[in-house]
Amino acid sequence: MSSLPPNPAPTPPPAPDAPRAHGLLEVGDGQRIYWEEWGSPDGVPLLYVHGGPGGGLGRSGYRRQADPARTRIIGFEQRGCGRSAPHASDPSVSLASNDTDRLIADMEALREHLGVDRWILNSVSWGSTLALAYALAHPGRVAGIVLFAVTTTHRMEIDWITEGVGTIFPEAWDRLASHAEGAGIGYARGRGRLVAAYARLMEDPDPAVRDAASREWALWEDTHISIGTGGLRRDPRWEDDAFRLAFCRLVTHYWSHDGFCDPPILDRLDRLAGIPATLIHGRRDVSGPASIAWRLHRGWPGSQLIIDEGDGHGGVSMAERWRAANDALVARHRARA
Repeated sequence: MSSLPPNPAPTPPPAPDAPRAHGLLEVGDGQRIYWEEWGSPDGVPLLYVHGGPGGGLGRSGYRRQADPARTRIIGFEQRGCGRSAPHASDPSVSLASNDTDRLIADMEALREHLGVDRWILNSVSWGSTLALAYALAHPGRVAGIVLFAVTTTHRMEIDWITEGVGTIFPEAWDRLASHAEGAGIGYARGRGRLVAAYARLMEDPDPAVRDAASREWALWEDTHISIGTGGLRRDPRWEDDAFRLAFCRLVTHYWSHDGFCDPPILDRLDRLAGIPATLIHGRRDVSGPASIAWRLHRGWPGSQLIIDEGDGHGGVSMAERWRAANDALVARHRARA
């Protein structure tokens, strides 16, 4: 018998800019995931899968990328972050039950809880990895996919973003690596993976060690996404200690395990055949090279690849294409219903 309280019933929004319904869903392993709904209850179901890992839903801008009159827009926050509980910023919260297979199971539990048969998936960055993993596991439940800033969290992508990008930002990468080398955990550049070193630092029992590591990692995050996004800008969310600690702990946990994607997504693309998809990627996205989006598109019959020449890891032009892709998928789904 669970000691968790029962799931709160969906409630009407107290204000026009609040979700139409929301709640916490118990999914096992002592976890409850936050979910919310916007738009029309009779619209085409659309699930937004956020980035990170650990990014959360943020300011709910995702809901503006689909027509609320024709779409039932659903968002959820993955285990350990946002309003889901328990929160990964608490070092006593184990990450042993936080992996991709369990996140996929959480998505399925949410689909059943909300009475959705098939839904369109929207995703950003890491969320595109999770959306792809879900589609591979449950292709019959996916009516279409829009991937924004495409990733598959293959080891080569992780090694690029944590090591290779240092060829573009040598000063910033040297600072990141030097912090790990000076932390007394036995890391030395050229021997071992830097991401694994930071995963160990984020599990250190000393809160000062975790805090310092999270601040260095956050600075690196801001740096490597700066090209094509208007230059280096500090993300204000880092000022929230709980957000920063959970994000950095979850990112290094997932990345040090290659996203828990075994075998890699790029080796299983045959299961995606028949699912319509639009892949939107910025040419200037040095965090995730366009070659990954290209490989995914080439191995996925029926997918459309849009390379935005001016944007990097997101941007205004890409967001406009995102909305257009959703409009097309919703129209296609309604025509076949």
